[in-house]
Amino acid sequence: MLDPFYPVVPDSSWVLKLVPVGTKLIQLRIKDQQEAEVRRQVREAKAVCVQHGADLIVNDYWQVAIDEGCSWVHLGQEDLVDADVKAVRRAGIRIGVSTHDHAELDKGLAIDPDYVALGPVWPTVLKQMPWAPQGTERLAEWKKLIGDKPLVAIGGLTLERALLCLKSGADIVSVVGDIVNHADPVAQARAWIAATRRP
Repeated sequence: MLDPFYPVVPDSSWVLKLVPVGTKLIQLRIKDQQEAEVRRQVREAKAVCVQHGADLIVNDYWQVAIDEGCSWVHLGQEDLVDADVKAVRRAGIRIGVSTHDHAELDKGLAIDPDYVALGPVWPTVLKQMPWAPQGTERLAEWKKLIGDKPLVAIGGLTLERALLCLKSGADIVSVVGDIVNHADPVAQARAWIAATRRP
């Protein structure tokens, strides 16, 4: 069972900060780095996650994830086109996919993913999005469509919004800005962990 608190972080230093305080599910989303640096960071992040019993999810870099013996990758829609999904599966790696509309959901479900992410639930300032905010009603609809697969809500989440997402059908709430841009990210991560873990 995956933990409901799912921060997405830009480099391995964040994994070193957040995992020792109780984060059990974390995505490493590295952009614009040489492959050797990506490998170094994945290796470092994986070691911390193994030590603390956390799940590391590698964004995009599926070949690095295979080479480094990781157990998860996250693939966006563009990555689904290029990734060798069969090779990822042969390596025993689980896959999460991003979806923004019904066509993308169909494409994502075609590879039988281990979780489905829907976003942006609220407007996000972190990257330009061609999609309108989905709203919490779409979460309930997506949950019906994907059945037993875990549903991840992402996009513009604050802790208050995350709790609404969990009530609306999401199993997992993914956060970027409310952690990495916070004045005290470790304290904020602890607050998310306390609030999202079901008793």
